[in-house]
Amino acid sequence: MSDQDGYVVISTVQGQFVEAQIKAFLEAHDIPCQLRGESLRFTHAISIDGIGAAEVLVPAALADTARDLLAQAERGELVIDDTTDTGDVTE
Repeated sequence: MSDQDGYVVISTVQGQFVEAQIKAFLEAHDIPCQLRGESLRFTHAISIDGIGAAEVLVPAALADTARDLLAQAERGELVIDDTTDTGDVTE
């Protein structure tokens, strides 16, 4: 599915927390992200059995990259490098 502004659906998610996580994750990887469909949950407080689900949209040119990143995250292949030197910290 494609929008007139060049965005395509890469996933459908349920729940405000998951939406926010995916949006932040993609944007942290320089992939603009839009959510569509979350308004039903806000206006009617419905979020069960797929009702109130939101579609995650990204620019068509970045869709494959976004899908690959989400798949890597799902498989647990992405980790935060905690060995990065943050400089000398003195207390």
